[in-house]
Amino acid sequence: IFYLHYHSCFRTLCCKGPPPPRPEYDVVCIGLMGSGKTSLLSRLCSEATDNIVPTTGFSIKAVPFQNAILNVKELGGADSIKKYWSRYYQGSQGVVFILDSASSEEDLEVARTELHSALQHPQLCTLPFLILANHQDKPAARSVQEIKKYFELEPLARGKSWILEGSTVDNMDMVKESFGQLIHLLEEKDHEIGRI
Repeated sequence: IFYLHYHSCFRTLCCKGPPPPRPEYDVVCIGLMGSGKTSLLSRLCSEATDNIVPTTGFSIKAVPFQNAILNVKELGGADSIKKYWSRYYQGSQGVVFILDSASSEEDLEVARTELHSALQHPQLCTLPFLILANHQDKPAARSVQEIKKYFELEPLARGKSWILEGSTVDNMDMVKESFGQLIHLLEEKDHEIGRI
């Protein structure tokens, strides 16, 4: 009897109540200074991007999407902050790595090293990664294929969940689509955990 009562009560709540809350995921966003992390995240939140200054320490933004909310913890990319990145990884469910695809060879090499160490970090290595090759609109930008090859993503990230997409602050539909793919991976991971 209790079960039946519970069931009908539950059904009433479902049908009449507000829509179910969107799932929330905690995501860490890393990348070198100047890669465009703050600009992209601000645009995703429909904030003005005129007076963007480099993030010192970290900032957290709740970025709303149609089917989920991403609580994005953006870590500053300066050398003095980079060495502390791993202190902020705990509790993350996904990773957004943003790189400047038009940067110098030297900076690209540093970005590659940082991405490799993030992919292998014990707190991140099993998480879905969204890698954005940003500034695709600049003349010096390397293509997504070039980045993929240069960063050796195929051998290194094999068996991991990762997405590599191009991005530019002037095409937010493309950026939203990439984040949509990340949300899909986060949902899949959620279901896997639920099945265990």
